[in-house]
This record gives sequence, C-alpha cells and structure tokens, in this order.
Amino acid sequence: MAKKSKQKQGLGRGLSALMADIETPAVSTTSARREGAIGDRKIPIEKITANPDQPRRDFDQDDLDDLSASIASRGVIQPIIVRPSPLNEGEFQIVAGERRWRAAQQAQLHEVPVVIREMNDQELLEVAIIENVQRADLNAVEEALGYRALMDSFGHTQEQVSSALGKSRSYIANILRLLNLPAEVQGFVRAGHLSVGHARTVIGHEDALALARIMIQKNLSVREAEKLVKQGLATKTSPKTVRHEKDADTRAIESDLSAQLRMKVSIDHKVGGEAGKVTISYDDLEQLDQLCSILSSNR
Repeated sequence: MAKKSKQKQGLGRGLSALMADIETPAVSTTSARREGAIGDRKIPIEKITANPDQPRRDFDQDDLDDLSASIASRGVIQPIIVRPSPLNEGEFQIVAGERRWRAAQQAQLHEVPVVIREMNDQELLEVAIIENVQRADLNAVEEALGYRALMDSFGHTQEQVSSALGKSRSYIANILRLLNLPAEVQGFVRAGHLSVGHARTVIGHEDALALARIMIQKNLSVREAEKLVKQGLATKTSPKTVRHEKDADTRAIESDLSAQLRMKVSIDHKVGGEAGKVTISYDDLEQLDQLCSILSSNR
C-alpha cells in the first residue's frame, strides 16, 4: 500500500526549481539558502566523485579534448553542481557537470568551482536525467536507462515521467522499448551506428542482431530496413509452412507489454479474426509472483 501511495506523488520536490538552479551559473546567498544550496566555492578536484547512477555513460573523446583545451586556457566557466557525498565525509558527488569535471582532470586542474546542494538520491537521479535530456547529451539507450531507473528505483509511472520531462507518454514508451533489444544492438545505437528508427524495426525480432549488422553494412534507410525485416521473415518461411508476419502494431504492443512487465510477451493474433493468444514467459518463481501481484492489484 505504501508503494502505491508513493506512485501517486509527483517527481521530486519540483524539477523546474531544481533545474533553474542548475541553469544559473551564479547563486546568490539569499536564493541559495532558500533553495537549499550550501554555497559556491572551489574545492580540490580529487574530492569530487562521479554519480554512479549517472545516466550518461558515453563521453566522446574528441569533445573532451576540445573542452579540456578550453578549460586549460580559460578555466571552468560554469560551476559543477555537487552534493555532499553520502559515502565519504568531506567528499562530494557530482549532480551535473561530469563532462566538465572529466575535462578539468584532463587539463590537470587541481581545483574546480562548484555549487554545493543538498539533494537526496531521487532528486539526484531526476536532475541528472533531465539535465542531460534538456541539453541533448544522452543517446537514446542512455535516455531509456535513465527513465527505467526513475521507474524502478522510485516507483514512478510512465505518465509521471512524461509529465515531468514534458514529453508524451508514447515517446517514453517507445524509448523504453529499446531496452528489449539485444545488448549488442543497443551498443550500435549508443555508438551512433544505428538510428532509433532503424533499431525499432528489429525490436522483438529473433534475428535482430544479424539484421542490424546488415543495415549498418549496407547503410540502409529506415524504409529499406523495414523491407529487410520483412524479407528476413519471408526467407525463413518454408513451402510447407505458412508463417504470417506480425504487423508493426502487434510487435509494438508486445514490446510495450514486455517493457512494463519486464518479461517476454508474445501475441499470436489470428489473421482476419478477432481472437488471439497472449503468452507471458517468466524466468523464475520470483517473476511469477511479481506477475501475480500485478494482475491482482488491477482487479
């Protein structure tokens, strides 16, 4: 019951207020006290650690080199947002600005300007996600992992996440479907070898990895990729076995349900009819218990 109550609450203590502070390079003493900031100052760079739940995992080395050269010449212009470390007294954890922190280390700076804020784990994750999303710093898979972390760690629904981030619920659902892709295909998306449009065509497909590799090798457009997926299914159909291809809507529903339940879902719809079958596969008894709880709570 406590968890359900938590789900009805909004995200954090006001993401717009939190982000307003991050977008402002300087914080006055009065506003800092009002919003919860401890103050801004310079601290040794070795006293700062990265946020282990930072949704952004990939940092382009060329971009870091450029930023490092700029910092070596002009210093860190915008302070790094940190909070007191929950693990080690006297140390700090990055809330926003990990790229600047990495570049500053590369430039061999001994200290960096920071704004210190009091934040709990939920606010830290929310701000880290929204800061990166607003600045287009996350690739689609990192973005999906961030949304999934918000939902799993704090019980937020897709509706709450979409409302807080100003994105449609369908956008959140579609991004989350990427997490159903094989890890190597997700890697293609993270590296920029495969677009989200291409990746969506192979979600739930048994030959997703092979098809994704062909798309990259042949530099196919999204429309050509869709044709490839259909041909891939067709070539596996023997003369004696007629296998009907699932349409895009059916595969999308399968992916959506799989993302929601965290279990494999298969929909077999009779062509030309109204009836069909939904199959949910679980890996262990714990997942079965979770499924039973979900079904019971919706009665």
